[in-house]
Amino acid sequence: MIKADVLVANKDWKKHIKIPSFYINKKLRKIKKKFSIFEKNNFEFTILLSGDNAVKKLNKEFRKKNKTTDILSFPFHENEDLNTLLKKKKTKIYLGDIIINLNKMISKIKYEDFFLKFDKTWIHGLAHLLGYRHKSNRDYLKMTKLENKLIKSSK
Repeated sequence: MIKADVLVANKDWKKHIKIPSFYINKKLRKIKKKFSIFEKNNFEFTILLSGDNAVKKLNKEFRKKNKTTDILSFPFHENEDLNTLLKKKKTKIYLGDIIINLNKMISKIKYEDFFLKFDKTWIHGLAHLLGYRHKSNRDYLKMTKLENKLIKSSK
């Protein structure tokens, strides 16, 4: 099972998604059916739907970058720790937190619709919580492949 606790800190999100927690968890139920890892384990994570100021503050505090961004991911486990938990088949695994900035996300929309961009954004964050990184081209390709599979299975 995989479940997201969705918190809305910026009321402008509701103009785009009436019930964000319902939307994301509906997508996660579809993803769960296609990925056995989510059937075998009980994953939870948090998504905070926010705006520029909060994201800029968090980015400065945790990444030492005094600027806003579209998404921040804070994995709860290092890769090795997560792999150990998966081997033990622990009943509950908290993956971490994702913060999405509505304003920055919308500014990056080119020819996509809002929902596709939103799905790509939170799924990118989820991939980070699952231990994926994009520092090298090889890592980037592996992460992108996973993200595309997750997006496709969420439809």
